[in-house]
Amino acid sequence: MTIFVSIAAYRDPDLIPTIRDCVAKARWPDALRFGLCWQHGPGEANPSGLHGRLRLIDMPWQESGGACWARARCMTLYDGEDWFLQLDSHHRFAQDWDATLIAQAERSGAARPVLTTYGRPFDPAAPLPGPMATGIALHSFRRDGLPVAQCVEQPDWAVSGAPVRARLLSAHLLFAPGRFVADVPYDPELYFQGEEITLAIRAFTHGYDLFHPGAHVLWHQEPRRKTPLHWDDHVAAQYVAVTAQARDAASIGKVRRFLLDPETGPFGCGTARRFIDYEAYAGIRFRQRYASPGARRGDPPAAPPAPVSGEVRTWAVQIRLNRAALDDPALDRPSFWYVGLHDAENVELARADARPAEISAALARGGGEIVLERRVQAPRPPQSWTVWPTDRQGRWLAKLSGRADARCVA
Repeated sequence: MTIFVSIAAYRDPDLIPTIRDCVAKARWPDALRFGLCWQHGPGEANPSGLHGRLRLIDMPWQESGGACWARARCMTLYDGEDWFLQLDSHHRFAQDWDATLIAQAERSGAARPVLTTYGRPFDPAAPLPGPMATGIALHSFRRDGLPVAQCVEQPDWAVSGAPVRARLLSAHLLFAPGRFVADVPYDPELYFQGEEITLAIRAFTHGYDLFHPGAHVLWHQEPRRKTPLHWDDHVAAQYVAVTAQARDAASIGKVRRFLLDPETGPFGCGTARRFIDYEAYAGIRFRQRYASPGARRGDPPAAPPAPVSGEVRTWAVQIRLNRAALDDPALDRPSFWYVGLHDAENVELARADARPAEISAALARGGGEIVLERRVQAPRPPQSWTVWPTDRQGRWLAKLSGRADARCVA
C-alpha cells in the first residue's frame, strides 16, 4: 500500500532530519510518496534529493500564506495513494511506524478511520524519551471561544494496544484513507488557530471516525525551534503583502462563525453526520463554552452515531461550463477545480474534483462550452453543481454553478 506523506515546512532546519528518519524507520520505505510545501530563505538546505518519490512545491518564505495554506498546497500533490499522512516538519519516528498505523486503522473496524494524536515531545539536542501512547484533551476555551487542546500521556493504552476513540484531532499526526484529501480538503484561508477543531468536526460530519493509536508512533519537537516562525517573519517591517496578524484575525473570525453557525460546503460540514452529533459525541458545546469532564480528561467517548445511510445509486452527470466565464489567464496550469454536486436543498451529495490533466484537456477543446462528466454515488439525484476553480498558486477564483444534467445508471 502506498502512503502520501504531506509535510508543510516553513524555514525549518529539522525538515531534512525528519524525512530521513521517516524513511529509515519505515517498514516499507519504497511505499512512501512525499508531498512537500517547502517555504524557505536563501541558502536553506534543499530537501529535493532525499527520496526518489518526492514532489516539491518550492517557494520563498515571503510568498507563504501560513500553515493551513501550505497544507492545502501539499494536498494538490496527492496522486491517488492508498493512505494520507499529514505531519509537521520536526518529528522522530518509532520503528515500523507505517506498519503500526495501517494495523491500527484496520484494527479500528471503521470504514473511514482517522488515526491522530499529539506526539510525545522530544528535544533534538537530547536523547529521545521513551515511547508512550498519547491522547488529546480539551484544556480550556480562549476569550474568543476557540478551544485549546493538550497532549495527555496514556500508558495504560499500551496494555491492549488497540486504537481508542478520540474526541479531538492533531494536525501533526493525521492518518486516513487517501480519499480524505477529496472529502475533507484543507481550507487555505485559515491561518493557525482553529485549524484542528474545524478539521475534527468536518471529518466527523463527513463520516470519518476519530481514533488515537494504542501504540507509540512518533515524537514531536519541543521546545520549539529558535529559527524564524511564520508570524515572526510576516510583519509590516518585512514589507509582506499581508501580515500574519491580519491573516490570523480573519482566520479566527471565520473559525468562530463556523463553530457558532456551521454550514456545509467544500470547507464546511459534511452530510453524513450533523454538527450537533459531533458536540454530543465530543462532550463539547461551543456556544456555552462547555466541555464535559471526560473531554477535559481526554477519556475515550462512546461510539458515535452511524453515518446517515440510504439506498445509494450511481448517477451520470454532465456539467456544462460557459467557456467565456473561464477566459482568465490565471487558469493556466491550475492546481485543481472543486466540483461539487448538490440536491434540491443545496446539500452536497458528492464531490469529484477536476485535476490538472483533465482541466488542460477540457480547456484545449474547441466550442463555446466546456463539458465535465462525472459518475457519482448518492442516495438522491444531483440537482445542481458548483465548480470553484483555482489558479496555479492554489488561490480560489470566482465560483460557477448551474443545473445538473443527471441520469441514474445503476
